[in-house]
Amino acid sequence: LQRNHSGRYHCGGWVPSYWSESKRVTVTVHRVPLSGVSLSAQPPGGQVALGDSLVLSCKVAAGTGPLSFSWHREGSGAPLGTGPSLELQHVGDNDSGQYRCWVSDGESVAESDPLNVTVL
Repeated sequence: LQRNHSGRYHCGGWVPSYWSESKRVTVTVHRVPLSGVSLSAQPPGGQVALGDSLVLSCKVAAGTGPLSFSWHREGSGAPLGTGPSLELQHVGDNDSGQYRCWVSDGESVAESDPLNVTVL
């Protein structure tokens, strides 16, 4: 369900020999709360060889947009990125740790479970 689903709705159908329609109803979608924020990694599992690249992706199961994203690593102050994905190129030992994605719809913030990244 999204805000653009707001509108007037009705249904209709053939009743033995004529077409019949219901009364119209107005549906207004105000806001769909954020839920189901999840992370995935490529390569899968968050294990990456030293010097290789890692891509983390953040997905949202439901929520009214527009959405904004921020990436965080445990122990790191500033956000690492602001898009739905984060690419770590030429990973080093200091890139190991727990990563989370925070998503905001302008009214609330939801965060993913942590994903452990291990540099091998």
